[in-house]
Amino acid sequence: MIHVCSLAQMHRVVDITGAEHVVTLIRDTSRVTRPVSVRQENHLILSIDDIEDELEGMIAPGEAHVAELLDFVGRWKREKPIVVHCFAGISRSTAAAFITACAIAPERSEAEIARAIRSASITAQPNPRIVKFGDRLLNRDGRMVEAVRAIGKGEFGSTWIEEAEPFVISI
Repeated sequence: MIHVCSLAQMHRVVDITGAEHVVTLIRDTSRVTRPVSVRQENHLILSIDDIEDELEGMIAPGEAHVAELLDFVGRWKREKPIVVHCFAGISRSTAAAFITACAIAPERSEAEIARAIRSASITAQPNPRIVKFGDRLLNRDGRMVEAVRAIGKGEFGSTWIEEAEPFVISI
């Protein structure tokens, strides 16, 4: 299972699930402390901003970041869940979770996985730039990009939220 959450919820989700693998997608890595139950080699940290285009002074997600993610999740044995988090649990983490699910379950359609994400989280809004690189590296011929476009933007109601509720993608 893939658990998605915010930075604020990461330690709690790791504790509850017994996860031994964590993916962090946050630019300001000084805010991240690795859970004591997670070995250093089982914690991937990708220092990236949540942006869709190159912006001066920011770190745009790149193909090399997604390749690192795919290498990392390729080593995950799936005996215990993995936790994927970003700052708010809305965009970078949902993109990385989507890519992870597509990579480890290649027989499942991209659209089915994207709909499962939307069903699990009304606020999920996978970062399209990250998804684009995952699509390219997994040779999905645009199907991942289209699947994310089809589920639309996350819904936040009339109020601003700081973080999404944690959710699970079952594979």
